[in-house]
Amino acid sequence: MTPINNSRARICVPICVRRADDLAAAIECAAQLADLIELRLDCLEDDAQLDAVILQLPAILREHARPFIFTFRPAEQGGHRALDAATRMDFWTRRLHPILEESTKRTDADRNSAPRHFVDLELDLFDGPRWRDALASLSKLVTLIVSQHDFAGIPVDLESIYERAANVHGAIPKLAVRAADITDCLPVLRLLERARREGRDVIAVAMGEAGLLTRVLGPSRGALLTYGSLDLLHATAPGQSSARDLRELYRIDSISERTSITGLVGWPVAHSLSPQMHNAAFAARGIDGVYIPFETRDVRAFARRMAHPRTRELEWNLRGFSVTAPHKSAIIEELDEIDAAAREIGAVNTVVCVGDALCGYNTDADASLAPLRGLIDLKGARVALVGAGGAARAVLWRLRESNARTAIFARDNEQARAVAELFGASLCQLEGASFDGFDLVINATPLGTRGAHEGETVATAEQLQGARIAYDLVYNPAETRFLREARAAGCEAVVGGLAMLIAQAAAQFELWTGTTAPPEVMRAAAERKLSSE
Repeated sequence: MTPINNSRARICVPICVRRADDLAAAIECAAQLADLIELRLDCLEDDAQLDAVILQLPAILREHARPFIFTFRPAEQGGHRALDAATRMDFWTRRLHPILEESTKRTDADRNSAPRHFVDLELDLFDGPRWRDALASLSKLVTLIVSQHDFAGIPVDLESIYERAANVHGAIPKLAVRAADITDCLPVLRLLERARREGRDVIAVAMGEAGLLTRVLGPSRGALLTYGSLDLLHATAPGQSSARDLRELYRIDSISERTSITGLVGWPVAHSLSPQMHNAAFAARGIDGVYIPFETRDVRAFARRMAHPRTRELEWNLRGFSVTAPHKSAIIEELDEIDAAAREIGAVNTVVCVGDALCGYNTDADASLAPLRGLIDLKGARVALVGAGGAARAVLWRLRESNARTAIFARDNEQARAVAELFGASLCQLEGASFDGFDLVINATPLGTRGAHEGETVATAEQLQGARIAYDLVYNPAETRFLREARAAGCEAVVGGLAMLIAQAAAQFELWTGTTAPPEVMRAAAERKLSSE
């Protein structure tokens, strides 16, 4: 089969409605974003709704110019119905076949009508000769997609599954597997490379947040299409990005093998505003670059298998990456060079690929106190810092440089003691602490970040009474519970973490590109994302 060659990345938007009355509106919405539209007929709530959609299909095929993918997936393959093989084949041959046949006749008569449609069939239907003739008849009307889904992980026999699907004459293999870590994307990307060498169209995707890399880079590496939802509420598979984000945030149409790749390494990373900021900056500066979340629990495996130029298993134009919790210290052992500040801080938040080396920096330190300019003279100021992790170490380094008098408050004094000694800070117990008399109280922990711990705070209004300024490094949400408690306590100023985030991101951008960052563009992108949540 000759691969389809499009300059525009092909995005398929799946439609998964429960009732037939909702189908037309969903198709209209999808058509604004999609190159192809997948009709997930297994999503319909019962046979009566399925019957109603079948009656609508002839008109739908006449009225819409986009190609459709028809899917009737069983529960064990990620569908919404218990469908055995016989039931599925009855649907394809008795109910859908006549509609497709009529549509094909009309297409043959009118060369300007809709292109050839697709039918997505599970691999098990091709085991044995039972439905060979029926499938052959169906393949004359549409292009077959032969699919296999694994929601548990990456099957050890992924290559052999691909070979079985590829052996179906004229069909397009589709493999969707579940990624638990960014390194799980490697076998999927290798599969795309193999298919391209063989001159074969293929659909291959790693599901889950850790698999986003395959959805964004897949089309540029030979995937026939990628899937994007109408919006995040209508995702039909784990980790599925929205079609709008694929087009507008990641600019998927402009990605090629020459595109500079950057990203965010951490666990978790879905809450981050960094993709919005950096991708907006690339666009504003006219740079062929993209920034993608890289979710990993094992940063050392990521560095060795995907990042380091001497050991990586993937050919890609990786220019560098951001590092966030919990990997800012662990990444150090995988680097060839580290700047002096990052070495003393003991935490790296920025890695740059230079030749065959990985070089580490800490842009958090200089950015950490930038939002406080004009609010406080730190020389001799009494500062309470809550936390002792990578972010806290960067702030402590800058506080020491500013000659502030700093006290570290932590739940785990054993962990914090070494940090306090390193940066000349005193050590205090967080539980039951009072911040009365402090000029500045800083939350350098992730507590309060959007998600499971969003409603928590390191200090209550009662504890913050008598403190002058409260500063939260958490930036999402913009108004954390810590800041609300500080307002209730009567603090004269409260400062969120967005300004620091922008400052450190701008410094990262300049390290990767050698180009001046557009901080106002980055701020606007971050604020748009925050206001939409």
